Amino acid sequence: MAYKKIEQYDEKSTLLLKRNYTTTLKLLGENPKREGLLKTPERMAKAMQYLTQGYNLSAENILNSAKFHEHISEMIIVKDIELYSLCEHHMLPFFGKAHVAYIPNGWITGLSKIARVVDVFARRLQVQERLTTQILDAIKDTLQPLGVAVVIEASHLCMMMRGVQKQNSVTTTSAFYGEFEKGETRSEFIRLIGSSLH
Repeated sequence: MAYKKIEQYDEKSTLLLKRNYTTTLKLLGENPKREGLLKTPERMAKAMQYLTQGYNLSAENILNSAKFHEHISEMIIVKDIELYSLCEHHMLPFFGKAHVAYIPNGWITGLSKIARVVDVFARRLQVQERLTTQILDAIKDTLQPLGVAVVIEASHLCMMMRGVQKQNSVTTTSAFYGEFEKGETRSEFIRLIGSSLH
C-alpha cells in the first residue's frame, strides 16, 4: 500500500506563494527547474502557511474551550514551553522557551491551553517583545486572573547567521501583571522557573 500524506492548505494562497517562490529562486541565481528544486516552491508555500497559522487561531477560543470554575488562588506555572517563531524583520527563525504563570481568580484553564496560546502568537511574524505581551494579554483578558507572568528566552537566527553573528546570545523578555508586579510574588516565580523540581 502506498504512503499517502494528507495535508490541507488554502489552494489559492499555495498557488500564489508558489509562483512568488519560483521567482525568488530565479532572482537568487538558481534554476527552479533543477531536480532538487522542482518541488521547493510548493514546499515553501506550504511551510510558510504552517509557520504562520497563528493568524487563523484565537487564543480566547482556546482558553475558553477548557475553562473551569475553581476556588483556588495559588500560582500555576507552565514552564519550558518550546516555541518557534519567525522574526518579522528578516523572516528568519527564533526559538526558545516560554515560562507562563497565572494566579486564578475563580477560573482556571487546561494546562495544555497555555502552551497552545504560546503557539497562537508564535506562529505569526513576530518580535519577541510583542510575543511576550500578547501571551500575557490573552490570559489576562480571558481568565481575568489576579496576576499573570510571562518570561521568554530565545535565540535569534537573524543575530546568529547574519549581521552581528553572535552565535551564543540569548534574548530574555518578560511581562508582569497584577500580583506579579509585587516583588515577592515575582521573585517566587523567577525562582521556580529557574529550579529543577523533577
